[in-house]
Amino acid sequence: MIKDHPHRLDLTYINQPLYFVTFASRDRKRIHSLDGAQTALEQYARRAIENFNVALGRYVIMPDHVHLFVRGGRNFTLSWWIGGLKRAISVALGSPKLWQPGFFDHILRSDESYGEKWNYVRENPVRAGLVKSAGDWPFQGEIVFIDRA
Repeated sequence: MIKDHPHRLDLTYINQPLYFVTFASRDRKRIHSLDGAQTALEQYARRAIENFNVALGRYVIMPDHVHLFVRGGRNFTLSWWIGGLKRAISVALGSPKLWQPGFFDHILRSDESYGEKWNYVRENPVRAGLVKSAGDWPFQGEIVFIDRA
């Protein structure tokens, strides 16, 4: 095991859990092209839903980290999928050492609100002083509507 790297559980005994994921740039350095990162993320997500039954719901790309919600099918392995997403963005931006190793993930329990978590995440650009209103931040979106019912 890599020091300070949390062990990933590849099997989860919940039918299609909804994950809230955050990953950061190496040393929290600024991502040099948020537009390029967003394009790469959206392309990766569209291929994921079409080819692998993996749904990327809402996301926010911040200057030095990314928040997203994702749900996969029965054979979904979160660590592989996030690793692929990080590689896709890195390749698109020509930045091979862009990301810190690992990521933070949390499975939303049935009593947790996707909407409440999303509202908190979407306010990040406002709290960071980047925009006055969350709706003004251009580096956010939703690829697939994920129903929590």
